[in-house]
Amino acid sequence: MTEGQSSVFTASHGVMTAEVGVISGELELRTTCDDDGVLALAITYQGADEWYTLPGEDYRLHDPRDHEVVHRILVTVLARP
Repeated sequence: MTEGQSSVFTASHGVMTAEVGVISGELELRTTCDDDGVLALAITYQGADEWYTLPGEDYRLHDPRDHEVVHRILVTVLARP
């Protein structure tokens, strides 16, 4: 079973994406984690249809129950001024 988390935040300094470089403003981060701990990260402008990936690959959590905490940490780091 894949579980998803989504959060909207303001990125005043921008967030690097693999596809289009840096995006900034009101963004939405979506993370999903499956039962094996495989973590997928996607980001978009709030309300937009096109999603981008964050640089890197093969994100995996040792324990899938950590997904919510890791999601919150990512949002906090990406939103820092």
